[in-house]
Amino acid sequence: MLGRRAWTPWLWLAPALILLGVFLVYPTIDTIIRSFQDPSSHHFVGFDNYRFIIDNPRPLAADTHSAILNNLLWLILFPLLTVPIGLGVAALTARVRYESAAKSAIFIPMAISFVAAAVIWRFMFQFNPSTGTFNAVTTGLGGHPTAWLQDTGGIQTWFTEAGPDKMPKPFQINNFSLVMIGVWMWVGFALVVLSAALKSIPTEVLEAARVDGASEWQIFRRIILPMISPTIAVVTTTLVIQSLKIFDLIWVTTGGRFQTDVIATLFFKEAFVIRDMGVGSALAVVLLVAVVPVMVISLRRFQFQEETR
Repeated sequence: MLGRRAWTPWLWLAPALILLGVFLVYPTIDTIIRSFQDPSSHHFVGFDNYRFIIDNPRPLAADTHSAILNNLLWLILFPLLTVPIGLGVAALTARVRYESAAKSAIFIPMAISFVAAAVIWRFMFQFNPSTGTFNAVTTGLGGHPTAWLQDTGGIQTWFTEAGPDKMPKPFQINNFSLVMIGVWMWVGFALVVLSAALKSIPTEVLEAARVDGASEWQIFRRIILPMISPTIAVVTTTLVIQSLKIFDLIWVTTGGRFQTDVIATLFFKEAFVIRDMGVGSALAVVLLVAVVPVMVISLRRFQFQEETR
């Protein structure tokens, strides 16, 4: 009986473990091995593919520096905009009678795919003012049409001037336009999760603070924010992972052209367009190395929360 009880759980876990091994573990190991091989995956070349990413020898065809910096831009700007906007909207909608309708309207973008959203916004960013919403507003106010998804000029900062002479300049109008689409889609997610966290705060605590003379800003900063900080961390972690693996939105809108490539789109180009499986696999490994620590930190946070309950 003891022996049977020992292997019975593994029997039930076997189907899931087999699927994980076939579709997750094996492809991961195979990708890591291919990252040390030549484009045809026949000969080992050591760390040459990773040197390719660092040296960036083909900036016109595959600008690895630009892709990495664009991912950093997404990593910083995407959560930094989405979380505060979602929290602010959650706090505001909680004070109105039509809260459910307002939340539903803001959450609608989450119900559509990134591909559909990219198609919608590609029309909105059209250069022709008769079809492009943004240029229609711009020209209506007396301005000039702007190629929102093609323009690589415009916003520059001190960061873009640091480093080698060939360092790309990621802070461009088109990259900010793409980030704006991502924020538009994910604000609804942040709104719903943070709104639930706000409603879980006991009203007695807030009323006691008001009786003691605390202002609304003091209540928000010293009571509400500390109490919902674990939820904010969860939402931020989700957005960070999403920003690291962003692909479909950029692929549909620009295809990675005009210096909008990120690691995921460049990996796809190298592996399946240029047919260099070595560099493509190395880029996939770089993306994996970037995502795994975030996931580990998130899991440890969940475990800590469960242990402290």
